[in-house]
Amino acid sequence: MGQVFLPSYLIGLREGLEMVLVVSVLVAYLVKTGRRAHLVPVWAGVAGAVVLSVGFGAVLSYVSSTVLGGPGQELFDAITSVIAVALVTWMVFWMRRTARRLSGELRGRLDDAVGLGVGAVVGIAFASVIREGLETTLLFFASAQGAVSATPVLGLTAGLATSVAAGAALYAGALRINLTRFFTISGVLLIFIAAGIFKYGVHDFQEAGVLPGLTTYAYDASGWLVPGSWYGVVLDGVFHISARPTVLETAAYLAYLVPVLALFLLPGLRARRAAATTPAPTPTDNPTHVDARP
Repeated sequence: MGQVFLPSYLIGLREGLEMVLVVSVLVAYLVKTGRRAHLVPVWAGVAGAVVLSVGFGAVLSYVSSTVLGGPGQELFDAITSVIAVALVTWMVFWMRRTARRLSGELRGRLDDAVGLGVGAVVGIAFASVIREGLETTLLFFASAQGAVSATPVLGLTAGLATSVAAGAALYAGALRINLTRFFTISGVLLIFIAAGIFKYGVHDFQEAGVLPGLTTYAYDASGWLVPGSWYGVVLDGVFHISARPTVLETAAYLAYLVPVLALFLLPGLRARRAAATTPAPTPTDNPTHVDARP
């Protein structure tokens, strides 16, 4: 259960919190500026983005399981896995780069939309959420391929529910989260998940006959790496370390993980070293603080 629950939960938590923060900023700004009449269009845009994201997931599942079969299905799953990896990689770097100005940008866009009318407000809310929604759907589809139970859906639902609860607590001021630390830790874990998705995408390419080496294994740890054990759940569920991967899978996993992880972590390490030589900032200087309260 844990092999598919843990990554699905993390995807729901990380992506869900990003969506909740975006919606919270929009709602809080309208409340704070006395424009509550525009809350309904904002929620309409959010609802439209959610419906489209769920529909996109249904289409992906239908095409993979019903329209295609055999090598065609494997090839489709492999291609969607590669696209999902590209999107999640872009997303973790985008969030690290734009977190410090996210709130201001959203408020500026919302001001412009209010001046244009209700349709524009619906559009800005829709556009602000749909990117995260489609990313969540594609990433979840890629990570849950091959699952034969509802466990991935339960994991995703639990992650989304946790993010909504955390977002509501943040909005009410009952919870404080160090967003820098949260997005750094969750970003690292998502990079591991993306590396695993890329690895399994390569395996699907091999099963589809596009790549060779399907029976050439890098190692065989099936003697001690028991799938049902707690360590097997963690290694396979989060880090995607399986008992008998192919040489090409392993090479793809490392070729993605090592450089991407280094590029993601190095700026933070440099910033901490620079901060160690300067006075500590006051709480109001937190560059990744998002004001989601009215």
